[in-house]
Amino acid sequence: MPFWCCFRVSPGYKVFDAYKILAKVRDDKPLIHHLTNWVTIYDCANIVRVFGALPVMAHAAEEVEEMTGIASALVLNIGTLTPELVDSMIMAGRAANKKGIPVVLDAVGAGATRLRTESALRIIREIKVGVIKGNSAEIGVLAGVEAHVKGVEAMGLSGDPVEVAKKLAGKTKSIVAMTGKRDIVTDGKKTFLCDNGHAMMGSIVGTGCMAASVIASFCAVEKDYAAAAAAALACFGIAGELASKKARGPGTFKEGFYDEVYNLDEEKLKSLAKITEVK
Repeated sequence: MPFWCCFRVSPGYKVFDAYKILAKVRDDKPLIHHLTNWVTIYDCANIVRVFGALPVMAHAAEEVEEMTGIASALVLNIGTLTPELVDSMIMAGRAANKKGIPVVLDAVGAGATRLRTESALRIIREIKVGVIKGNSAEIGVLAGVEAHVKGVEAMGLSGDPVEVAKKLAGKTKSIVAMTGKRDIVTDGKKTFLCDNGHAMMGSIVGTGCMAASVIASFCAVEKDYAAAAAAALACFGIAGELASKKARGPGTFKEGFYDEVYNLDEEKLKSLAKITEVK
């Protein structure tokens, strides 16, 4: 794994340097193509741009393959899906696979309705997904364990979250990023635990969708998708922690959150990142 650097880990463990991946995003400015949901599309575009990458949102079947052809990563978010949109996602995903760029699936609300669950499973079945991102219940549903989803919120999961994430990773051969109070990133064997973030991140709509966009931005410049996803979630969480210190409520938090992302630097990441590797 590239970019090794030690911080906030037990003796003997090493964790990649998240800042070097962030710096590469800022330098390369990868184009991140989204087929995403209409509730958070503006926020996803903004967070990608603030991190230093370039967002584009193209949903029409007539152009998704062409747009994917010039992109560096693809985000598929099923938050406001229709059967037609899923067809476009499959087209875009196949184009991404052909080009060899990462595909990030955000399984928003999987388990809440049959359409969402079956659509997520269809995407996983028909295209190679680099990273499957979801909350504990969404990942649990896709892994085939008992989980309860209320709308797009996780209400319960049967079993140890790390083992559930590893089960889905082994089943799909994808990196799994399970988000929550503690983020879990695993390829089924190597597992990273990310403990950055703040409760205020849950007080605004869209942070989950934004996280998927940030993961895609990092995967666009780092071939080790597990390292990229963990670095992305750590950076995302640190910005949330810093924004919370100045916020008066959800409105000022969101405004400050963008500013903190923009002002992330090497010193902040090395002193605040809380990533551990579980072997």
